[in-house]
Amino acid sequence: MAPMTEFSQSRLSAVLGPTNTGKTYLAIERMLGHGSGMIGFPLRLLARENYDRVVRLKGAAHVALVTGEEKIVPPGARYFLCTVESMPVDRPVDFLAIDEVQLCADAERGHIFTDRVLHARGRHETMLLGAETVRAVLRKLVPEAEHISRPRFSTLSYAGVRKLTRLPPRSAVVAFSAAEVYAMAELIRRQRGGTAVVLGALSPRTRNAQVAMFESGEVDYLVATDAIGMGLNLDLDHVAFARLSKFDGHTVRALSASELAQIAGRAGRHMAAGTFGTTGDAGPLAPELVEAVENHRFDPVRTLYWRTRDLDFRSPRLLLKSLDRPPPGPQLMRVRGTEDLQALAALARDAEIVALARHPAAVRLLWEVCQVPDFQKTLSDQHARLLARIYRYLAPGDGRLPEDWVARQVARIDRIDGDIDALVGRITQIRTWTYVSHRADWMTDAGHWQERAREIEDRLSDSLHERLTQRFVDRRAAMLVRRLGTGGDLLAAVKNNGDVLVEGEFVGRLEGFQFRADGTVDGAEAKPLLTAARRALTGTMPGRVRDLERDADDAFTLEADGRLAWRGMAVAKLTRGESALRPEIDPLASEFLDGRSRERLRLRLADWLRRYLESELAPLYRLADAAARPGLGGHLRGLLFQLAEAFGLVPRRGVADQVRGLTRADRRALADLGVRLGAESIFLPALLPSRSARLRGHLWALHRKMTPPLLPRLGRRMPPVAGIDLAHYQAMGYRQMGGSILRADTLERLAREARRLATQGPFAVPPRIRDLAGGMTEAEEVLAALGYQVRRLPEGTQVLTPDRSANGKAGGKARARRRRPSPAAESPFAKLRELNRDR
Repeated sequence: MAPMTEFSQSRLSAVLGPTNTGKTYLAIERMLGHGSGMIGFPLRLLARENYDRVVRLKGAAHVALVTGEEKIVPPGARYFLCTVESMPVDRPVDFLAIDEVQLCADAERGHIFTDRVLHARGRHETMLLGAETVRAVLRKLVPEAEHISRPRFSTLSYAGVRKLTRLPPRSAVVAFSAAEVYAMAELIRRQRGGTAVVLGALSPRTRNAQVAMFESGEVDYLVATDAIGMGLNLDLDHVAFARLSKFDGHTVRALSASELAQIAGRAGRHMAAGTFGTTGDAGPLAPELVEAVENHRFDPVRTLYWRTRDLDFRSPRLLLKSLDRPPPGPQLMRVRGTEDLQALAALARDAEIVALARHPAAVRLLWEVCQVPDFQKTLSDQHARLLARIYRYLAPGDGRLPEDWVARQVARIDRIDGDIDALVGRITQIRTWTYVSHRADWMTDAGHWQERAREIEDRLSDSLHERLTQRFVDRRAAMLVRRLGTGGDLLAAVKNNGDVLVEGEFVGRLEGFQFRADGTVDGAEAKPLLTAARRALTGTMPGRVRDLERDADDAFTLEADGRLAWRGMAVAKLTRGESALRPEIDPLASEFLDGRSRERLRLRLADWLRRYLESELAPLYRLADAAARPGLGGHLRGLLFQLAEAFGLVPRRGVADQVRGLTRADRRALADLGVRLGAESIFLPALLPSRSARLRGHLWALHRKMTPPLLPRLGRRMPPVAGIDLAHYQAMGYRQMGGSILRADTLERLAREARRLATQGPFAVPPRIRDLAGGMTEAEEVLAALGYQVRRLPEGTQVLTPDRSANGKAGGKARARRRRPSPAAESPFAKLRELNRDR
């Protein structure tokens, strides 16, 4: 560190040296030793970073930040941290410094740095900071400057060529296009768990968030463009170049030794040594380049870009002519093709713009509009059209942009959908409006639009950081790589909700007593992760079995697929038992349960299932118990037994003899058990709701070694289901009548309505019967199955009783049926007479 006395007699000094020499730190220290000061930085990011540092030292009331897109200027500000372009050089300060003065040789911005070097001065002290390459040209242009060399704190050495996947941790990989950066970041994510990404197009907020991941150790790699060569102080050990050439806006050219050194110098901060090298695709560096970078010996900068300050604002044509003035000396070269100059040339060809720029003030305004940056760097007419629109609004009238027009432009950008490139594009667009909003003389309510633009940029930046992290960071894999590198055991745990974590990262879920690995656990990381997960699960299983044994009954459910669930997680399945109402329990296979634990599990679930079935199917259990009581009559016992075996429903026709043999006491006993003696079925109405029907259907299929079918929505009717036979329908409380399947109580209502109508002779199918059956065709099928003759006439369907013809006279066949009733085609009237007799 240079002592304070080194500057005691000097008003202008050039502090030169390679990266990691503490030049910026020294400048801030010198500035704070004065009553006021100003430093111009090459990047908004650097200005903001050092503003925050000085605020911590001096307090926000005394520090200002001035960039094209952000201005924080308290009334009592004494220290100004700025971008070089935005330095308020007309403001007198005691100390003034310009950082990275070697950028005077930059074709796009060099003329601004040169102007500051030649003309910006502090009252008591001025400091120029930069690389050794500008020493010779500075001696000629500012001979009064005292030159001070700063040695690099750490060594920088060449490490040769390494494969991208073999780079050491704390490495940065450098490419020169977004496509290359993305491709390499994808590869590092797959092989090393993830990487931070830094592109020049990122906003400072996004760039800081990505760098913070690297600095905190969340990821060990960083893939970047040459944007890391300036303004980022990183904890880097190694820099690897994936390319040794770049497109500079005009052509593809090889990187110079000084450019390589500027980027490679990011490796090794303060006293820690750093290394640099290349990846396999780039090939080795030439020995002379290695020697130049390691020893910081580069070709000197011989000329600096320059542009006149003496501008002619009498007309756009004369302004363009004045900008073409030649430089005053051989060390200076006139800048060409800058963004603002291209914009001015484009707008000067617009007759309407030229007509508006009729006097010096209007031409000066035109030049100021042309200096609105094109952050998208598209070199298209789109930016020129935007500038022309802005000028047309500002030149006439009150010189303010219309609020509604600005609102529409900004609203179009306020979206966080889309991919990485879409978000990057919107950030560059909103940065333009951030810049415009800081021209307070152009806006009616500049403060509002500054805040609005900043909010949108922050929101877009956060979304972009999130997208970059989602795409290029696998936190679990990154953790695994770091942990295995230390040789320690992986720490695993099981959360209360069943999530299994290894080193804090989700690797799967414990569902009941089965471990379901996360689908993304694959490749080389799978074995150590799953080993650690299983070790943790094995230790938790005894306690988990105890929890199940002690849990209340409401923690268990029987799922539609026949599996038993504990707190929503399947733990066992039903299998065929000694009877349909006594199924067995089979715990689901689990590598974490031994034989004793499985038996404990089975006993607890069997105990719950018994109570559950006895509750859900209580009428059926009461029926079965009643059938076993001593002292019952034969007809009643037989009917009860058949009802219990059939799960609570039998067609009346099939048990007609038992019904006729019932005594009054038997009928009262049936009524007490909830049995209904219907005209078509004997059944238990309490078992007809769909939940009970589904359960009985599942138990019926299980006991007959059938795969339980997937049932549709159950109601008064149900559509035919493949794999279900007549007995299966009846076990669920349904009767199959032709092609229609009706619930027992629905069939009773339909049959009762048909009998009522039949007492009056032939009848047309009324709406009520159609509704109960589900349609005209279904009604015809059901009536035919009930023994009615159904005829289709031109005027509609006619239903005849089996005892009468269409004209109301009995035919010979009908008389024969009355003499010899057939069980297969029993008359509804006969049934009615039988019911009356039974009652």
